[in-house]
Amino acid sequence: MAFDRLVRFIPRRQFARPLIGQPVDRLIDVGKAVYEGKAVEVRAFSGTSVLNSGSPTDQIETIDRILSPLSADEVGTIRCIGLNYANHAKEADVEVPDIPMMFMKPATALADPWPVPTVIPKHTLRDDCADYEAELAIVIGKPCKNVSEAEAPGYILGYTAANDVSSRASQFSQSQVCYSKGFDGSCPLGPILVSAAVMPDPGAFTIRGLRNGEEMQNSAVSDMIFNCAKLVSFLSEGTTLPPGTVIITGTPAGVGLGKKPPAYLKDKDEYVVELLPHVGSLYSVFEAEK
Repeated sequence: MAFDRLVRFIPRRQFARPLIGQPVDRLIDVGKAVYEGKAVEVRAFSGTSVLNSGSPTDQIETIDRILSPLSADEVGTIRCIGLNYANHAKEADVEVPDIPMMFMKPATALADPWPVPTVIPKHTLRDDCADYEAELAIVIGKPCKNVSEAEAPGYILGYTAANDVSSRASQFSQSQVCYSKGFDGSCPLGPILVSAAVMPDPGAFTIRGLRNGEEMQNSAVSDMIFNCAKLVSFLSEGTTLPPGTVIITGTPAGVGLGKKPPAYLKDKDEYVVELLPHVGSLYSVFEAEK
């Protein structure tokens, strides 16, 4: 059975294993509600993965902790797109690219939403350069290779929110960005995976980023330079994208680097990526590496 919105979570009971299911309240912002301590009921599905969700059961559970929609074993390598909003390219003072700019994060970068802390590495703290990037994430649902833009939407399972956490000093000290964006936990993902059938036009999403309650980023996803279909088609050229592949699609203007003075993340800072409609709020609380 097709799903509308899926959450992977630990339920409120002893010795519970991870489950997947649909929130009983179809409109609830699951991330925000759980963060505020509210009881969020979920109808469990028979499957154990969003990639094979099964069907809804009669089992109703309450969320104790939200997990990333996919496990690290399922995502493999995370594909990432840089400079995909013209306003972000402008604030970074670089030319708008002619083709998508791709880099990768390892599976070890995948992170759950709050309350699991997002750790700022020691060297990034030393250089005071930890940055946030609110992003729309695509999840691929079936093997995808050499697909056209017209075919690409048929390979997308759904969408969720991501934060492309970056170490700016490391980023600008070398020509490649994988090192500076690939640290453990540098890709929080969630809280909800919304079906591509529910959002046939991902350009209808809006995305915001809030640091400690202050709006830092706000954009329509339709402002992307390369849309989701273009990105999937481009990344599939000569390359198989297995089911579970996550593609994070770039960030709009408002990153800490672009502020005057720069507004980098500190120990105990909170950053919320809000992706509307349907996905809701991805909460991350940052913690200095011990």
